[in-house]
Amino acid sequence: MVIEIRDLVKEYGETRALDGLSLTLENGIYGLLGPNGAGKSTLINILTDNIKRSSGTVLCDGEEITQLGKSYRKRVGYMPQTQSCYDTFRAQEFLEYMAVIKGMDRKQKSTSEEIQHILQEVNLYEKRSFKIGGFSGGMKRRILLAQALLGQPEFLILDEPTAGLDPKERIALRNSIARSSKNRIVMVATHIVSDIECLAGSIIILDKGKVVRCDTPGRLLEMISGRVGVVHCRAEELPAYQEKYCVSSITQGKEDFILHLVGGQLPSNADIEHAALTLEDVYMYFFGRQ
Repeated sequence: MVIEIRDLVKEYGETRALDGLSLTLENGIYGLLGPNGAGKSTLINILTDNIKRSSGTVLCDGEEITQLGKSYRKRVGYMPQTQSCYDTFRAQEFLEYMAVIKGMDRKQKSTSEEIQHILQEVNLYEKRSFKIGGFSGGMKRRILLAQALLGQPEFLILDEPTAGLDPKERIALRNSIARSSKNRIVMVATHIVSDIECLAGSIIILDKGKVVRCDTPGRLLEMISGRVGVVHCRAEELPAYQEKYCVSSITQGKEDFILHLVGGQLPSNADIEHAALTLEDVYMYFFGRQ
């Protein structure tokens, strides 16, 4: 599958949520990053064919998705940020119910086998007879991933998949996403940059409805090389640093503060230290002063 987005515009009254956005997606995992209001949710809603665009085209293998209609939606799996899981349903019952909604015949052996396979894929097979109401937050997120995988979609869209999870549950869900990503397009929209640092082959940076940058994590880190540093300062110097520079973190040292600075200009004093680069630094480079 290839998704081509060309000059996509979405307006809400006088507000332009997407402003001529263009992008091509092929098999692989894409991280979608941007501040609140960047247009991430609007883009997702258009790609899932939930809202109409103002102008522009979205092509799936060369055909407009609005013309493909149901045949396109069958090829898309969507994990929303929030969705009712019907707490009285058992895990397997919930997937059977969602399979029917997706037009699958739950009485068919192939559907039953697919549900069993997906439950194993997301590490919920042993809990298949348990009611969802008794699940932890991480298990509920995994059952939402499971329903998105029903029907073997070629385009998987995950909206804040690890929101609200503790570190152990985040790791478990990340592993499930990685296992489920073979031979399909996966788009992961998140504010938790570390989640996609170890998953995504490409990072889409979105701001004010436009793609600011789409590149590999490695090339994005190369781009900010020399623009991240660590300095030590006294308590009375801290306000001046915060006023002049983008301070991404402050750590209390034994006798001073340790500041992690990101930006086009860094202090010229000899005491600045080089820092190990992360995608959080990339995010702060683009959005830290907003």
